[in-house]
Amino acid sequence: MIPHFTYPWTLLLLLLLPPLAWRYVGRSRGAWRFSDQRLLPALTSTRARLAWWGGLSLRLLTLTLLIVALAGPRWEDPSPIPTEGISIVMIVDVSTSMGTPDFAWENKKLTRLVGVKKVFRLFVAGGKGPDDIELKGRPHDAIALVAFGTHPETSCPLTLEHDALLKMMEKLEPLDDPSKGTTNPGDAIAWALNVLQQAPTRRKVIVFLTDGEANVKKVLTWKQAGHLAALSSVPIYAVDASPAEPKTKEEIEEAKNAMEMLQTLAKMTQGSYFRAQDGRALLAAYENIDRIERERILSHRYRRYLEAFHWFALAALGCGLALIGLEATVWRRAP
Repeated sequence: MIPHFTYPWTLLLLLLLPPLAWRYVGRSRGAWRFSDQRLLPALTSTRARLAWWGGLSLRLLTLTLLIVALAGPRWEDPSPIPTEGISIVMIVDVSTSMGTPDFAWENKKLTRLVGVKKVFRLFVAGGKGPDDIELKGRPHDAIALVAFGTHPETSCPLTLEHDALLKMMEKLEPLDDPSKGTTNPGDAIAWALNVLQQAPTRRKVIVFLTDGEANVKKVLTWKQAGHLAALSSVPIYAVDASPAEPKTKEEIEEAKNAMEMLQTLAKMTQGSYFRAQDGRALLAAYENIDRIERERILSHRYRRYLEAFHWFALAALGCGLALIGLEATVWRRAP
């Protein structure tokens, strides 16, 4: 790996080493006169050259290591580090039609809302579903739950206590009252954006699931809500849970309008659209949402560095001590 330096300009000090070495080589050496050379300790010419060149090399090495240590060498750790979790608002349609028992789940027919509950649990807590599709769960994310029919309401605020969140999800039931069981996506999205204002994270997303088109008059339209989400930089992952095989002309028209609405919402907010007519497709949709958001987190990550300046500093100290020890013992010489 190529090292990085905290203070790379400090490496310019290495340019001082050649003139310092030249000065050391050309310096005058003092001399004593002895009447008899036998008074001096025996030092062969080979040993003398070794002591001289060894002293020069250790001095240069010590200075080099000190300068590199001052530059702050470090290596980037290749393992990705997520910056943080994200904040997710799950918007779930609980209009009357969500009680229709036409949702296929492992060779069974469930109501649409019960199928959503099963996949919601896997998305939040992790586990395996049909075809061994496995979700890892979102333990580090703050997740809120907004249920809507004619009017939206916060079933669970943003929380990391996912057990409580799942309990609140299990309590949801389709609305039987015709005056409350219609579909109002505009207000639901606006409500979710309001919940996200309290989000503790930078990344905020909405997962919006519905099985029908907007059919409530004189309220915020879904297009207006989509513009609000786009201005807030909140992507909407739109999950279309409308019937797999609409039978009547009215159902066909409603499914078409719902698809156009959800595709437009996803496009407006730079989110994604998913068709989820049964358990397998719904699980695949949530798996894709999970993967997309994990990749986004890992692509915006902090860099973790392995600092190495202290190793170079210790090496310089070791070289300096070795030089002092050698010149006081085996490299000791009389001028």
